Amino acid sequence: MGAYGSLFPFAATEMTPEQQAVLRSVRKLVDFWQIEPHELAPDRPLPPVAPARPSVPAGPKYKHPRNGVTWDGEGTQPPWLREALTKEGYTVDELRIAGTADKALGEPAAD
Repeated sequence: MGAYGSLFPFAATEMTPEQQAVLRSVRKLVDFWQIEPHELAPDRPLPPVAPARPSVPAGPKYKHPRNGVTWDGEGTQPPWLREALTKEGYTVDELRIAGTADKALGEPAAD
């Protein structure tokens, strides 16, 4: 890897075979065109990348009016929700906590 250390600081073992093949091609082109590392640097500084925000639980979106069990709207619908909708006759709007919406069900927020 020698001369390419500053151009490609990552280990080739962390790459897929396809990525390794592309890297070999790039190295051949760099050699052929005699490109220096400073020529690959951007003309101006790159904008800073914002750190990823940690995922915060959104809280419950649905609540059974009689027994108070809740669901946050993520993942598979819990059995109590399916039962409330299919056997007990509740509607999604009746179970939704005011001011919340569930993208998964494609329902608008109830205001």
